[in-house]
Amino acid sequence: MIIPSTTLNNGVEMPLLGLGVYAPKQNDEVQSAIEWALEAGCRLIDTAAAYGNEREVADAIRSSGIPRSDIFITTKVWNEDQGYNKTIRAFNRSLERLSIDVVDLYLIHWPIKEHRHETWRALEKIYSDGRARAIGVSNHYPSHLDELLTQAQITPAINQIELSPYSYLPEVLDYHHQKNIQTEGYAPLVRGEKQNDPKLVELAEKYEKSTYQLLIRWSLQHGVVTIPKSVKRERIQENFNVFDFTISDEDMALMDTFYDNTRIADDPRDIA
Repeated sequence: MIIPSTTLNNGVEMPLLGLGVYAPKQNDEVQSAIEWALEAGCRLIDTAAAYGNEREVADAIRSSGIPRSDIFITTKVWNEDQGYNKTIRAFNRSLERLSIDVVDLYLIHWPIKEHRHETWRALEKIYSDGRARAIGVSNHYPSHLDELLTQAQITPAINQIELSPYSYLPEVLDYHHQKNIQTEGYAPLVRGEKQNDPKLVELAEKYEKSTYQLLIRWSLQHGVVTIPKSVKRERIQENFNVFDFTISDEDMALMDTFYDNTRIADDPRDIA
């Protein structure tokens, strides 16, 4: 299976569907999950220093036999490592744990007020040195990006935010589009909290798909890079089996109305 890709604002191609490996207390399962995802056609792996599993990511890719150049690896700088020099050091540690010389995408994990400009300057240095193919941010909302863009020399290629129909803010996606920033959504499955929502169940039955598959397809049809997380083989296979159906415009519009601000992570709008 070939997964569609999107072209970032610097010309780099990024798969639209990948595997998120935020899995606290499940490091022993992360390597298997990645191997199963790669078998299912996944070529995008999203990790972070804070997840504590960059070495498992490296081990899984190595054991898969798939060329490194075929796999898109994302990692992120954690809050306590922000600031120019600390970010450079944190990036070097991530590369060492991932056993790579160049990462495909490096992100600022959260907008930490006192450090975010210096942290972005470090990412620009990393990018200009050719050690990251693209750089971006995570959990930034338009107010954070407006501030960042007053000093940035490079526009972020990606903003990774929590995204499902239940946390969907169309004005944020519109902002990204206006600024030529690709939206990437994490927690598209709302960590299972909405799997029995009657509105979602009814639609899933109509398409003869699971509620999880419907949620992933909704994100993809919004043009969002989507990274569902699972450590179960059957669920991983199901999550990547979403390219044989299309949600109608009418049903997309209906799902767009599901917003109730259900989140599994903190709301970045609360960060000044």
